[in-house]
Amino acid sequence: MSDTTSVKQGFAVGTSIGAAVILVTVGIVQFFQGLAAVAENEVFVVGIDYVYQFDLTTWGWIHLVLGALVALVGLALFTGAAWARVSAVVICAISIIANFLWLPYYPWWSTLIIALNIVVIWAVSTWKPTQTTHAAAHAPSTPTRSA
Repeated sequence: MSDTTSVKQGFAVGTSIGAAVILVTVGIVQFFQGLAAVAENEVFVVGIDYVYQFDLTTWGWIHLVLGALVALVGLALFTGAAWARVSAVVICAISIIANFLWLPYYPWWSTLIIALNIVVIWAVSTWKPTQTTHAAAHAPSTPTRSA
């Protein structure tokens, strides 16, 4: 493994741990955002008519379910399992679509979540945990001196 590859993998591993933390945090906050939309329709400002306009309660339920799924996938991402990485990419893509459609209701938050989801997708897509584990397992051992 070259120095460039090991640096990229080190950065990707660190970013993937950060991605897991980001996913859990975003999931929890998105859950509470959905809870606020379900509990009280006057929390969010409704502007002009919108093509993808749902009732705020419907958007609230979408964000409740999506937030719970994002947090669970974020927790699973800590294991480094391949299924967790694939699930993270899929759930982030769904979250990007949902937050794009949510832009008229809460534009700054939606833009931030879309950007964080893009970072998470990049991190889990470039991280190859088997490569770093494989390299460590096959590293040459140093001989020890016996006294």
